[in-house]
Amino acid sequence: MAKTAEPRPNGRPESSLRPVSIERGASSYAEGSCIISFGNTRVLCTASVEDGVPGWKKGKGEGWLTAEYAMLPRATHTRSARERSQVGGRTQEIQRLIGRSVRAMIDDFKWGEFTLKVDCDVLQADGGTRTASITGACVAVHDAFDWMVKTGRIKQSPVKRRVAAVSVGVIDGSPRVDLEYTEDVRAEVDMNVVMSSAGQFVEVQGTGEHGTFDRAQLNILLDQSVAAIAELDAHQRRVLGILG
Repeated sequence: MAKTAEPRPNGRPESSLRPVSIERGASSYAEGSCIISFGNTRVLCTASVEDGVPGWKKGKGEGWLTAEYAMLPRATHTRSARERSQVGGRTQEIQRLIGRSVRAMIDDFKWGEFTLKVDCDVLQADGGTRTASITGACVAVHDAFDWMVKTGRIKQSPVKRRVAAVSVGVIDGSPRVDLEYTEDVRAEVDMNVVMSSAGQFVEVQGTGEHGTFDRAQLNILLDQSVAAIAELDAHQRRVLGILG
């Protein structure tokens, strides 16, 4: 007998995002920053400009763009310990994903020997922290490069496109967009999709957590992701004041 899908939290339709907000310029000191909210998930994203590059890039006249991710101890229902001496495997995987995603905003590193360091700190977690981090990091990086132009460090921004990300999954046989924690923990299929504003996929991470999925379900999940990411890009464009 087929499962009966339980209603989504707050009665949200299967293909709908949670309420999204992006507070640009959330940090007074970072060259680029925002607080992004996907429902109850809130992430502070900052982009810091530093002189110099890692040793392996010195002397090439090129810059670098990298990312770090952390979750505050009380971002969840129970307090978690800070990762001090060693970063955990999950954290490493997420920050590498964020780094790869924001580097997809540019075509090369020919902006001189400056490093942009993106920090995504989860203030409150309710599912989708990595996808919210990527979507917010894009805004912070965009503004950090604009700051470099305004202060005469570079002649023009190397940003060629925006990036955004969303989680999708199958719960009780039903494909859903932007999973909250209560959905994520029982998803049969869990997927994170990153796309550029040019409509190209940057990364697709999909796993059969408690089951398997077929090609038809994969197609539905990807179609839902494309539509949701188009909405997220519209949020980014509105916040950044980009027309079209």
